[in-house]
Amino acid sequence: MSNAKTINSLGFDRHGDKENSTFFEDYLVRLLEERDRVGLTAMVHEIDALMMTVDPGHSIKYIAELTLMTPYHYLVTLESNTHWTHILRIDLESPDILLREVKNPDQRGIFRSLNEVYPVGASKPNSRYMGEIIRVSNLHDVVKLQQEREFRFFSQDEVRKLEFPGNVAVSKPSPYTHNVVGYLERKPDELRVYALGVSMILPEAQAAYAAAKALQVELGVDQLLMPVDHLATRVYSQNREVAILEYLSLTSYYFWGAYNIRDQNSSTNVTKSVHGLPESKSPAKVFTANNTPYFVNHLEKLPSPTETFVRNYGPRLHHMAIAVKDGERAGREHIDVVVNAIAEQGKGFLLDVIGSKEQGLKQIFSNASEHSSLIIEYVQRFGTFNGFFTRENVAALTEAAGLEEGVNAV
Repeated sequence: MSNAKTINSLGFDRHGDKENSTFFEDYLVRLLEERDRVGLTAMVHEIDALMMTVDPGHSIKYIAELTLMTPYHYLVTLESNTHWTHILRIDLESPDILLREVKNPDQRGIFRSLNEVYPVGASKPNSRYMGEIIRVSNLHDVVKLQQEREFRFFSQDEVRKLEFPGNVAVSKPSPYTHNVVGYLERKPDELRVYALGVSMILPEAQAAYAAAKALQVELGVDQLLMPVDHLATRVYSQNREVAILEYLSLTSYYFWGAYNIRDQNSSTNVTKSVHGLPESKSPAKVFTANNTPYFVNHLEKLPSPTETFVRNYGPRLHHMAIAVKDGERAGREHIDVVVNAIAEQGKGFLLDVIGSKEQGLKQIFSNASEHSSLIIEYVQRFGTFNGFFTRENVAALTEAAGLEEGVNAV
């Protein structure tokens, strides 16, 4: 376990050129110094799982899609009164996916209500990314400290009614990202267990998974796909700084830096684990926001792809980035091999693969999933390059995503 006295969450190099407010810079120092001092940073570790939910009838199809496009495997299904929760896993060195499907399309709840006030989000009322479950070494102390910092959690009775795992403490949804953070007490060498429902292997889920993995092998991409690299959330322009500070307060991440993407009137902001963990074990968390709010667009005549997305879908996760193994095959870089193979199966992409070996990485966005509305990003880094993007790449990706969001606008 990390020693609280030796952790310095402010001792990392800052990247990027985005200027933050005095409010942000002052509270960044104060919040992270306090987090280190009270021992939270030492008790809060890697991301153990990603929680998402889909509408009735979509989870099996989404299992097929995810297990083809990513290295995830179907492990087991947990059935409770109102949900099926499918556990997808790569290994215990990478986060699980808890894929929930509500049984009754008419069921109401807080997470559905977060969708229904947004025009496109309302079209898939139960479909949304919910948040991360994070491993902690002392659940009682972490929750007590966070409550003293005025964070609120669902009660045990509410956790039961919402059918979250009973061994996970879950925060109330963020007013800035609409996501939750869950805490799961687990030693590093212990298995992940989610206390929820009856465990079973669902035949239709197993069949969809087996077919997807067989196709991966046939396409020759099964050894090229690596774990999640980063998770990118989009928020309103006025909530960029507070969303980042809130997430840093709930986790043991630090502020890696931010880049101003002037061409797209937005900024990309990156946070990473202070514990020196690779992204494959604890993905970076990225926050993207417009530089200006939507209601000045008619005056400034600036692009607004990020704000348009948030106005249509609500604040939420925009994409999940999957790393691609560095290297090439038959003169083609691995990312091109993967994208061509997946595209031949009918999956669309928003643009061509962008970037180059000389720039350090190549990237691409898929079309948004019809099941979850999430985009899959593929990213291949070359050699020792450890950044998340180049300015040119992220501008092109943001523009391409904005065109799709414009089509989906109501």
